[in-house]
Amino acid sequence: MNRAALRRAARTEWGPLAATVTDAITRERFRAIPMTLSAVALTAAFQVVQNQSWGFGPVQAVGSVRAELPWWLALLRTPLSLFVPALDLPVWGALAQVLIVFGISEICLGPWRTLAVAYVATLAGTMYARLAIALGPGLLGLPPGEAKVVDTGPSAAVVGLAVYVSWRYRAWGTCAVVVLAMVAEVVLKPNLAGKEHIAAVLAMLALSAADELRRRRRKPRDDRFRDGDQRSGAPATRS
Repeated sequence: MNRAALRRAARTEWGPLAATVTDAITRERFRAIPMTLSAVALTAAFQVVQNQSWGFGPVQAVGSVRAELPWWLALLRTPLSLFVPALDLPVWGALAQVLIVFGISEICLGPWRTLAVAYVATLAGTMYARLAIALGPGLLGLPPGEAKVVDTGPSAAVVGLAVYVSWRYRAWGTCAVVVLAMVAEVVLKPNLAGKEHIAAVLAMLALSAADELRRRRRKPRDDRFRDGDQRSGAPATRS
């Protein structure tokens, strides 16, 4: 494939999305993503606090979700669990993921829809964990010991937002890459985190399909996302 063909493919894949994000950042700079910057700051703060001798317990008490917890307690902790990074992974990776994916999503979807989608993706993983442990070891299930493992933190939200926004902007190749990467993850390492990511992906695919059906019924002849020609998608996606 020559360079001209690659450029055309890139414009088809990322043109509408890139135009929306570039326009917002050019006009407003960091004012375009206040919620994202707050999320990055909160994630960094949780990381600093939970690594202190006095801070690990309080962070776990407000943002640690495990399948062994009662439902009501897990639901109370789930909103903040989005911003508690995993202790065994580099925090800079989590901060970069939140900044990039949440930032793009906030510009394209608005802050409240971004948070709602992120919460649904995380909640899907949390609900799956309980079902998987009830099923027991196997392809769809997990061993009982996984009930003590802390849920995925921001990663399920990041994966969910990536799928939702790429579908919304017709970046089909990107959407497929994210989905296939999550499938590869769970094949290579079939643990709780990997399977929760698959649950988040499935939830976002279902939500995206339902959202598109709703838009098509409401605007059957004026769906800008149907043909991928939109060049400034933020106003339409925030409706």
